[in-house]
Amino acid sequence: MMLMKNQIIKLLSVVTACAAIAACDADFENPVQGNAGNSGDADLSKFVTIGDSLTAGYADGALYKSGQEDSYPAILAQQFAKVGGDANFTQPLVSDDLGGLLAGVIQITDNRLVLNLTDPDSPSPEVVAGTPTTEVMSNLGGTYYSNLGVPGAKSFHLGAPGYDDGAGILAGTANPYFVRMASSSALTAGTTMITDAATQAPSFFVLWIGNNDVLSYASTGGIGVDQQGNPDPSTYGSDDITDPTAFAGVYAGLVGALTANPATQGVLVNIPDVSTIPYFTTVPYNAVPLDQATADYLNGLYAPYNGGVATALGAGSAETIKRTINFTAGQNAVIIEDEYLTDLSGGGLPSMRQATADDLLVLTAKTEIGLGGGTAYALGDNFVLIPEEKALVAAATSAFNANIKAAADANPNLILVDSSAIMQEISTTGIDYGTGAINATYATGGAFSLDGIHPTARGYAVVANRIIDAINDGFNASIPAVNPGDYSTIFVK
Repeated sequence: MMLMKNQIIKLLSVVTACAAIAACDADFENPVQGNAGNSGDADLSKFVTIGDSLTAGYADGALYKSGQEDSYPAILAQQFAKVGGDANFTQPLVSDDLGGLLAGVIQITDNRLVLNLTDPDSPSPEVVAGTPTTEVMSNLGGTYYSNLGVPGAKSFHLGAPGYDDGAGILAGTANPYFVRMASSSALTAGTTMITDAATQAPSFFVLWIGNNDVLSYASTGGIGVDQQGNPDPSTYGSDDITDPTAFAGVYAGLVGALTANPATQGVLVNIPDVSTIPYFTTVPYNAVPLDQATADYLNGLYAPYNGGVATALGAGSAETIKRTINFTAGQNAVIIEDEYLTDLSGGGLPSMRQATADDLLVLTAKTEIGLGGGTAYALGDNFVLIPEEKALVAAATSAFNANIKAAADANPNLILVDSSAIMQEISTTGIDYGTGAINATYATGGAFSLDGIHPTARGYAVVANRIIDAINDGFNASIPAVNPGDYSTIFVK
């Protein structure tokens, strides 16, 4: 008996897919604003940005050339130049639009995603074919880039020695993106991200860091550890949540290095709530459609589990009710692992239950569900963020954002941009930018790329405009905005 259709979730229809394609090439009536404007009290003569993948221009699961060219820092630099700002803003552009990285002859990161329309009933993202040409180890050093956005970087990585050492890539102590762009040679460690930024003595900077300090935990379904109470990042795993005390100390040090000159001005950007991005909102908890016969078959399979739980915990107890597996005709909640349940493994009973609306299934769960996950077997912990894990992420995010706000409040030359509020707005109501609108619907909303985490070029343009608005308000400037409609959304095969 076939338990379910292979395609559980239809993210798009042919109509919406065509709408997405049209969005990529849409023409808007209102042109980009001209060169009118001024920099007000902002000194934009030397502009530097530092952060993670969001600052790099990462999208569709990779860092590719056209994505970098449409990064929010590149958009800002373009607009700053119109009011007499830094005309020499540089980025460590990769060599192609495939997005993969090479270390010697070995490809060490995947190519970017495109939307495959082969199956018109269920278009899906796939990795674009081709051999990338961007070689990590070709960096001979001596170059300082204005955009120091490094995919994967956490707050404490910005000052980490050895993060530029090519010999440490395979061991995970170095970041291939920073190895490629560092002022030091790929073969000779000797600098840090914050050193490369501060050495350039920026007159104006944007610092957006801290996303990965919670996102790596959340995007892997909370398989890491909440390190609250452990202030030593050198002991953390790659998917752990950074201790708020450690974050506070690191962040203060980063801001201090960038503002060593008291006249330096800048923007501090805070951290969005992960529950507002499509990676966590696209796959519903009740993702499985069943007919009555299949539901009855599955209920028979799980009857021994239900009986064992009732015997162990008591029939009618709150946890027994929570753990009881029951399928019906129609849409059904998937079965998930939950390590917060009472451990009954001694009696051969796994810690599992059916999901509820309070659980967040990650985007990659779609494929696992199509293979039988959630019905024939429970979805693993890495596919779902349960309420207890959501609470840990929310608490850390709140603590980090409080530190970022405090840093901005403490220095009159610094302003705060609330990216958390921006992403919340995109998620709830969408953002109308005058010539069009974006929202957080996966693939068709225009705001987020196919990885479900990073913005499209159009999404980055909206973010850039919000930063420009904040600078205009905070520094009595009138820097012109861009028309987000002139920037692309998703790409199709």
